[in-house]
Amino acid sequence: MTDSNKTRVVQIGRSYKDETPKVVNPVIMRGSTVLYGTVEKMNFICDRGEAGENVLRYGSFGTQNAFTLQDVMSEIEGGESTMLFPTGLAAIAHVLISTLKVGDHVLMSEDVYHPARILATKFLAQRGIECEFYACSHKDIAKRLKPNTQMVYLDNPGSITYRIQDLPAIASLLRKRKTLLAVDNTWGAAGLYCPLKLGADISIVAITKYIAGHSDLMMGSVTVNTKARYNLERDARILGQIASPDDCYMALRGLRTVEARLTMHRQHAHQVITAIQDEPDIDQILYPGLTTDTGYVLFKRDFNGSNGLITLVFKPELTEIHIKKFANALRIFGLGASWGGYESLIMIYDKVGGWNGGHVARLHIGLEAPEDLIADIKQALKSMKS
Repeated sequence: MTDSNKTRVVQIGRSYKDETPKVVNPVIMRGSTVLYGTVEKMNFICDRGEAGENVLRYGSFGTQNAFTLQDVMSEIEGGESTMLFPTGLAAIAHVLISTLKVGDHVLMSEDVYHPARILATKFLAQRGIECEFYACSHKDIAKRLKPNTQMVYLDNPGSITYRIQDLPAIASLLRKRKTLLAVDNTWGAAGLYCPLKLGADISIVAITKYIAGHSDLMMGSVTVNTKARYNLERDARILGQIASPDDCYMALRGLRTVEARLTMHRQHAHQVITAIQDEPDIDQILYPGLTTDTGYVLFKRDFNGSNGLITLVFKPELTEIHIKKFANALRIFGLGASWGGYESLIMIYDKVGGWNGGHVARLHIGLEAPEDLIADIKQALKSMKS
């Protein structure tokens, strides 16, 4: 019998079947120095750690809280190993820096998370790594692949626009190459999307978002298969990359309720979309869970559900001034970066990679009463023209 994802995220990484009484949540283990009884014991433990085992040997290699979270993320993402990082962006940077060297070529989707684009254009490019952006299609990837293409990197769905790419088709293109396929899976965590099971080699998650769920910690994870494991694990150890025990504890605690929260986020998002989609100033609502979305067929095939992120596309005649007035008029929606917490948020964008339509505003639909959120959006739409 296979447990559903709802059961897995509650039970995973926990055991009560041995004889030892224990508390429900793992106890926080803080520490830097680890003491050994003998030199022989120390050498034995350190050798196991260098071989890739999660063993307690020094704080920068992790304590039990980190080990548990790593194992949990590996199981959820369907990978062999997981590394933890202090932020989601640090996780992205580690993947790029550990994989790419001078003379390599990387293909990035044009709708990647904007800080990842900055990493490519401002950091990698200045270090002799060629970064090229493709048009969100495996057909465009096929045209741009080079002998020195070391990585194809994408968000799926894309950032802000939520365009969905055919990951198995991309993986098929790369099957006979050494090229690694990396996916930012933050939108699809935890369990909405499993890129490693669809052919990716690397899955990156900003645990900051839905897994943590309360806008009170920063963390990223990288889960890998055999093809990508060695270099990424080695370099994480060399660079001392890890997350704090307290943050790992909070991430594990947040994980236990992620399915319940995602269900509410999704239900509220659908209610909001239904109520505002015919508003005269809204040209389009971007949300992959809609049957009218251009990526809906792929979404139904590869995803296990949607979340609370929607993007409003305003009518072309509306200016940036109108959009700012709309954002400023909102009463319940907070104006701030990130998403995945319990609260509703808005961010407006002057420019979105690969998007040539009207002005957009991304809304994170939170756990507040949807009727209140709908009323707030409608009054802000009226206010923006006053």
